[in-house]
Amino acid sequence: MDFKKTNAESSTVTRDIRLFDEPTGNLYEAVAIMAKRSNQIAIELKEELQGKLAEFSSHNDNLEEIFENREQIEISKHYEKLPKPTLIAVQEFIENKTYYRNPSKENTPLV
Repeated sequence: MDFKKTNAESSTVTRDIRLFDEPTGNLYEAVAIMAKRSNQIAIELKEELQGKLAEFSSHNDNLEEIFENREQIEISKHYEKLPKPTLIAVQEFIENKTYYRNPSKENTPLV
């Protein structure tokens, strides 16, 4: 997913908790879903950032490293400006873009 094009706020916003209770019927289950999705997003963003910064890694110290550091700094600043993974996860949950399932509710035996 392209996290750069998300509708998530870049800062914390107070929200009505009824938004989270409706899809699952349980506020705590909704928070757990958003927390797991937030961890997934954080891992994806971290891997993407490390991949981009790995292109600039070198083992030699020279004058070119100064210019490379500027590019690394610009990439890092770009990722710092993105919304935090928790805010992206909350926005995805509100927009019903998060897939989740509860195996304990699905496997109820029929009598």
